Amino acid sequence: MDPELEAFVPLLVKADLTDPVTDRKNYAERAAAAPAPNTTGMEIEDRTVPADPDVPVRIYRPNGAWGTIVWLHGGGWVMGDLNSDHHFAARIAAGADTVVISVDYRRSPEHRFPAALDDTYAVLTWAAEHAAELGIDSNQIAVGGHSAGAGLAAAVALRARDQQGPAIRFQLLNQPLLDDRQETWSQRNFTDTPLHDRDTLTAVWRHYLGSQPATPYAAPARADDLSGLPPAYVATADSDPLRDEGITYALRLLQAGVPVELHQWPGTFHGSLAVLSADVSQRQFAELCAALRRALAP
Repeated sequence: MDPELEAFVPLLVKADLTDPVTDRKNYAERAAAAPAPNTTGMEIEDRTVPADPDVPVRIYRPNGAWGTIVWLHGGGWVMGDLNSDHHFAARIAAGADTVVISVDYRRSPEHRFPAALDDTYAVLTWAAEHAAELGIDSNQIAVGGHSAGAGLAAAVALRARDQQGPAIRFQLLNQPLLDDRQETWSQRNFTDTPLHDRDTLTAVWRHYLGSQPATPYAAPARADDLSGLPPAYVATADSDPLRDEGITYALRLLQAGVPVELHQWPGTFHGSLAVLSADVSQRQFAELCAALRRALAP
């Protein structure tokens, strides 16, 4: 493990996911303790997207921004909200010179699949249909996220393709959660890794799906056909149960003719990007922002 990251491991607490309300509170407290991002010169606006039910969003507009990303927070579909993801969304906006629409999708287990996907798709559709009002280009909209949010981004790209929905320029998938089957080598062997391990991810899928069978819109790794999807940047972490499903998904995208940039970060673990003082975390953020900036360049 990267020595700068290893020093933080004893301070990390895994969510056991038996009490989602307490887990959310703890998650929010940890997020609030993160260094505040620099939002100088950035317009930040909270809005509500009309849907059934309405979806809260937070829009970040850096000076001179081009392109837009519909951004989806992590937290295993159970934890996280606009406030806990503020540091991530603001840094993506500033680093990529991109308008970020951060989505407060409904969380499980109170709202199981497809609630979060429906919320995300409603926001994507709203952004495309109201591009002129929002001052964005409907042809330069990306989707992206971290962990469960990255899984949602991959799912909404599949749905938009299948339903001839809004055009998506790019998908930014950071440590994506894609496969409920948990059969990869990393899923079977990483049983005591920091923040997330096989058991916590089993609980995440149980909360998200309940008794429903998984479909490709819930677990994109189950999709048989990945052709016609937007170009992708996929980032994976070394000591992460999700590592191999992210790499496999990237390879399948490539085999389906989709342009892909894949970056496997050695010495890292799931969510270690939050350790902002580490050099490897700074490089990860820079790579995410650079990939997005290139993809949305006019």
